[in-house]
This record gives sequence, C-alpha cells and structure tokens, in this order.
Amino acid sequence: SGAKGLSCYMHPIIIFSKMDFSQSNLFGYIEDLQELTIIERPVRRSLKTPEEIERLTVDEELSDIERAVYLLSSGQDIQGTSVVANLPVLMRQNPAETLRRVLPKIREVLHVAGVEMQLTAAVSFLTVLQEESVSIHTYSHSFLHIILQNLEHRDAGVSNAWLETLLSVIEALPKETIRHEILNPLVSKAQLSQTLQSRLVSCKILGKLANKFEAHIIKREILPLVKSLCQDVEYEVRTCMCRQLEHIAQGIGTELTKTVVLPELVELARDEGSSVRLAAFETLVNLLDMLDADDRSQTVLPLVKSFCEKSFKADESILVSLSFHLGKLCNGLYGIFTPEQHLRFLEFYKKLSMLGLQQENGHNDNQLQLQTLEQEKKYISVRKNCAYNFPAMIVFVDPKNFHLELYSIFFCLCHDPEVPVRYTMAVSFYEVAKLLNSGVYTIHKELVTLLQDESLEVLDALVGHLPEILELMTNGGENSGSESKLLSIPDLIPALTTAEQRAATSLKWRTHEKLLQKYACLPHIISSDQIYYRFLHRMLTIILTNNVLPVQKAAARTLCVYLRYNRKQEQRHEVIQKLIEQLGQGKSYWNRLRFLDTCEFIMELFSKSFFCKYFFLPVLELTHDPVANVRMKLCYLLPKVKSTLKIPTDKHLLQQLELCIRKLLCQEKDKDVLTIVKKTVLELDRMEISVDAFQKRFYENDLLDQEKERQEHLLLEMEQLEKEKQQNEGRSTNINDKMFEKKRRDSKTSSVLAKSITLSVSGSSSGTSAGKEDRKSKLVRSQSFSTQALHPKYSNIDKCPKQNSLSKLQLFISDDSFRTHSAGNSGNAAFPSSSSSRNLFNSADQKSNGNKESQSRKMSM
Repeated sequence: SGAKGLSCYMHPIIIFSKMDFSQSNLFGYIEDLQELTIIERPVRRSLKTPEEIERLTVDEELSDIERAVYLLSSGQDIQGTSVVANLPVLMRQNPAETLRRVLPKIREVLHVAGVEMQLTAAVSFLTVLQEESVSIHTYSHSFLHIILQNLEHRDAGVSNAWLETLLSVIEALPKETIRHEILNPLVSKAQLSQTLQSRLVSCKILGKLANKFEAHIIKREILPLVKSLCQDVEYEVRTCMCRQLEHIAQGIGTELTKTVVLPELVELARDEGSSVRLAAFETLVNLLDMLDADDRSQTVLPLVKSFCEKSFKADESILVSLSFHLGKLCNGLYGIFTPEQHLRFLEFYKKLSMLGLQQENGHNDNQLQLQTLEQEKKYISVRKNCAYNFPAMIVFVDPKNFHLELYSIFFCLCHDPEVPVRYTMAVSFYEVAKLLNSGVYTIHKELVTLLQDESLEVLDALVGHLPEILELMTNGGENSGSESKLLSIPDLIPALTTAEQRAATSLKWRTHEKLLQKYACLPHIISSDQIYYRFLHRMLTIILTNNVLPVQKAAARTLCVYLRYNRKQEQRHEVIQKLIEQLGQGKSYWNRLRFLDTCEFIMELFSKSFFCKYFFLPVLELTHDPVANVRMKLCYLLPKVKSTLKIPTDKHLLQQLELCIRKLLCQEKDKDVLTIVKKTVLELDRMEISVDAFQKRFYENDLLDQEKERQEHLLLEMEQLEKEKQQNEGRSTNINDKMFEKKRRDSKTSSVLAKSITLSVSGSSSGTSAGKEDRKSKLVRSQSFSTQALHPKYSNIDKCPKQNSLSKLQLFISDDSFRTHSAGNSGNAAFPSSSSSRNLFNSADQKSNGNKESQSRKMSM
C-alpha cells in the first residue's frame, strides 16, 4: 500500500519537474522517489500490551508511602526515578515514615540504578537539605552516608552531581560531624593508591573544608594532604588542587600563605603541564591582595613576565586567560612597576588588542597565512577580553593620558570586525565615559559609531546606559559648553533616528521597546524643537502602526514625556489634538485602547488640572464605544480618572462622570462589561475626592500635583518671555538705526549741544535698559530649561513668600525638577495654584517702579 500511495504522487511531480527544473535535477528526484518506494520503515506501536499494562498498574487505594515502597521494590526504573524525584514532597508530608520505609529502599536501589536515577537522587537530597524538612543532625545521620557512598561513581557526571550535593551539605554540617565523617576518611581517599576520580574529589573537598576549621587544624591535618596532591603524578590532580589553593589561602591567613602556599604555586607555575601552569597563573592573580610588596616584586612579577614572554612563542594556551586577567594584574602590580615595565605591559596589552588583525611586523591580513578556525576563535576571545579590561587599563595609564596612549586601541576595538568584541565595548562604554570625566568629548565619534552598528546586540548593550552616557557627554566635560548642546555630540540625532528605525524593522521587539524607553531622556539632551520635528511625531507613528503592545506603550509614554517638556504652546496643542483625533476618535478599536493607555501616562506625568482640561471629556466619550473591550478598559480606568477631580472647581466634570456611569449601568448589554461596571461603581463610591484646599490624607499627592502645575505655569511664562525678548530685540534695532541717522545729521552742531543731546539720550536709554535687565536674566536662564535633569527634587523654594517670579523661575530652573520619573518624591513646600499670577503682578509692579525712577533721573539731569 505504501508503494501504491507513492506511485499516485509520482506523475504530477514529473510533470512539474519538466516545467521548472533541469533534466539532471529531474532524474535526481525520480531516483529519490524510487528509493522511498523500496524502503519500508516499520511503524512502532505506542500502545502497551496487556501484560505491560498489568505490570505498570498500581492499586489506587495505596497511600503515598506504600505506593513509593511498592514502586521501588517491584516497579520499573522510570517509576523508581519518579519516586526519587518526589522524595522532597514525601519528606514534607510524612518525614518519619519516609525516613523509616522509603529512604532505605532508595539506598538499596541506588547501588544498581542507572545514571538518570542517580542524578535525580542527588538533586532530591540537596532539595531536602535546602527545604530543612528535617534537622541537620537527622539529615547527616540518614542522608550523608548515601551521599558519600555514591561520590566515586564510575560515571563522571554522576560523581560530580553527588560532589556538588556534598559541598552544599558541608556548609550546614557541624564541625565535629565534618571531622569524623568527612575529614578522617579523606586521609585514605587522597592517597596515591586510590583512583584518579577519588583523588580529584578529595581536592575539591579539601578546598571546601579550609573555611570550616581554624588555621592550626588546617596546618596540622589539611596542609599535608594539600602538598601531597600538589605533587601528584597525574596532571589533572595537580591542576585541580592548584585551583583550590586560593580557598586554602583564605582559610590559613597571610603568614601561612606566604610560607606554604606561595612556594607550591611557584613550583606549579613551572610545571610541565600547560593546564597546571594556567591554573597556577590564575590563582596567583587572585591572591595578589594577600601578598605584600616584596612577594609581588620578587616572586609574582618575574613569573608574570615569563608568562607574557612565552604566551606568543611557546605557550599560546594561556593567552586567553592572560588577556582576561591582564587588567587586574596591571592594577595589582601598579605600585611596583618601573616606568619601563609600565610601558612594556601597556604595549603588551596593545599587542593583544590587535591580535589576529595584523602581524607583528605590520603586514596586512592579505599577506597572512590561513589561520585555523580554532586560532581565529582564540584570537577573538583575546580581543574580547581586552575590550572587557579596557576600563581597568584607563585606570592603569591615568585618564589624562587616554588620548595619547589608548584612544587608537579604543577606536580599533569599537570598529572590530567581530560582534562579540564590539558588544563588550558597548557594555563597558558607560564605565569608560565615567572614567574620562572631562575628557569624555574625545569618544563621541565612537558613541555614534556604536549607535549605528549593524548588530542589534551591540545596540541593545549600549542602550542600557544611554541616558547616563548622553548626560556625561553633554554636561560632564569641561569643554562642552552650555550654549549649544548639540555641539558636543555631532551627528547624534541622525544616529539616534537610525538606531530606532533599525530596531523597528527587526524582529527583536524587546530591543525596540528598551530603546524607546531610554529615549525619554532626550529632553535633557537636545532642544525642544529638535525633539518635536525628529522624534515626537515618530512616537505617534509607532503608536498608530506598530503591532507589538509593549512597544506601543513605550512609545506612548515617551511621547507624553516629550509633550510634558515641550516649550511651545502651539506645538503642545497640535499634539494633544492629534492624540484625541487619531487615537481617541480613531477608526480602529486598537487605537482607542492605546488612547486610554496614553491617558494613564498623562495622569502620571501631568497635573490634574491639565488632564481635566484636555483629556477628561474625550475619555468619557469612550463610554459609548461600540467595542466592548474599549468600554471594559475604560471602566478599569475610571477610578484614576475620578482621582484627578477637585471640588468645587471640577464639579461640572464630576456630574458628567456620574451621568456616564448611570448610562453604562442602564444601557450596557455586554454581561462582562456590566460586571466590571458594577465593581467600578462600588470602588468609585468608596473614593474620596480631593478639594482645592490641602488635606492631610492627600498631602503628598497634592504637593506632587502642585509641583507639576507650577512647572506647567512656568513653561507658559518662559514662552511669553521669549516672545517679549524677540519683540524687544526688533525694537532696539530700530531705535539704534534712528539714533545713527540723527547723529549723522547733527554732526555739524556745536560740541556743547552735542554733549547735552548725548546726555539726554543716554539718560533715557539707561532707564529703559534698567527695566529690561530683569527680563534678559530670565531669558538667559530659560534657555537652559531643557538642559536640566529629568528627575524631580523638590527644594524649599517657598520659604520667602514675597519673592518675585524671577527668583522663583531661577530656583525652578536651577534645581533638578525636570526629570522624567516624578513618582516617589515629595517636596517640603509648594506654591498655591494662584502663585504664578500673583508673581506676574509683582514683577509688573517692579518694572513700573523701575520706569518711574528712570524718569526722575532724566528730569534731574
């Protein structure tokens, strides 16, 4: 039947092949089909035979303990493994019966158990210890012997699993139990006559025991075993013991480390086995903090120099490890380096950073011989480790010497052809920027390069600290002036837009979401107009067109942040209108859902009065939405909407809200929505509405809201001041032109008359200029508005109730109130809602007083 089934499909395939494929391909397809007709694969039946079913069936009336004993006694391996995996549950339910009946059966079964059951038992025993189902005394009496019996299992994976369980048990065991049950038997287990596996296990146990006993016990009972294992005939044992010397040194202290451990390490560093030398080198690096200056200069430094010299010639096996530990090594030996040695290690680092890209004699890659794949991977790992150690090398050479000593290496690592190297540079970019401090402007080109990197992994790594990096770039350096924020980072905006577009077109939506979240920092970095024209509309497009909900929400929140710090009222009104028309009144229900998400962000970032003014009624209109999901989401949002109201100012809005809720209760037909409406009504009834005056229970929220409202008023003030500045500049230009013409016509008059004219003119101009100085100071400070940080710190700015709007504006701009996330901070005091209008009147009175004084001076002259 199989041949008949295949023959039915052969004819159409042949016809199709004649039409679209070459003749050679046609014969290849026919041969493949003929082979399939010949081969008949037996179909394995998954059904069990009656005998197998009977053998696997267990009486349902048995208790958990009885069923476990039955399965361990007469069941199959898979059933026994299931019982062993369920051991922690049995211990929680009935520890006494489990220890009396189940655990002895497990001990018997493990002698002949397979690998899977052994691994499961090791994990279950560790779980019982971690859950503390029994006391540690009971555990050591019942479980410890089973663990020790299976340590030397012939399978290396099983042996390691039991060893990990034992090492965790040692942490909890009392000293006497460890001494009698583990340390005393270890003396015979570590002998040369024992198996290799037994000696390897002994090495790891000795490293763990070093932290459990006092130094004199370690010196008397453990160190002789350590020395013996360091001289073992097998290099695997010497390597394993060498890696445990770090733990032993921490247990015995500095003095014994210098006299006992260090000589062993020096001897192992000259071992014939490359793995032993590598272990000795890494242990020496980790023990640098425990060694004094003499040991470092006389013992460690010569060994390190020997390692570095041999790494390129005879012993490339330690090259990767050497590159990984080089930063720690250079800084650990920094105090004992001569200038020549300092330069030599720096050159060695530079050489490692370029490894695999060019020959030592400087020839190009085309002249190199073909390298093996293993060598290429090794060289990539070396350069990646150099990128990892780059911040440490900046500390080594001093940040002041970065441009001279390390900038070329930094450039090469950021442009490395391999993604792992560039990824590591992107991860450490923030650390590099912090270390450079005032010299951070020197690496702005590499920031733009990494933002435009073709790999999204590199971009994702860089974006993690992008706000902090950009803040350091714009404000951290002494050479970055405050006149133009964009001068410090050329091509920043194109690089940011390119990065966002590349993330948007990829399938990695989490990277896109993360990028959009971090872009909320841009009001601190670039101007309001740049954000409006290059980023704000892009965020709206993402909300309307993107199909990934987290990305849409990230874009919506970032858009709200941009709107929050936009400095032109006309642009703000345009964005608000688009949000209402394209989202709130959009044809797609998905857009209307996103409008409700956006309103949540509006309530978080803006004042209550702002939300009530622009978004309260558009939100309530969605109670008539034809889609049940939109009405349902609105019902969940209504408690937050009600919390934005203030009585008696918003009494008419409260009436609108109550009217909509009544309509929902009366007219809603969807039962799910109606259920949520009823729950929402109960919640709304329990809510208390804040009033215009302060209340103790709403004190913190009122402070936060008034701070937001104050900032919104100051935005309007600054916009008005900028308009006045532009008008005054145009007016002063016209006055200067007229003065120039008048002086030219009156140049032939007498000098006395000219002096009197000059005096009168200067007197009038001084009067007007005195009135304008206040405005100019405001405008100069207002220009730095968007450069302020984006996290609110509410300062004590209301201690002087008579200060004018200029002083309040200066305080507002000088503090860190313009931060993105304002939740969780509260101020000591805040302005009442009418403070801004009062301050404007005060400033106007001061201006009029200044004009009167100037007129009196003119009359006296």
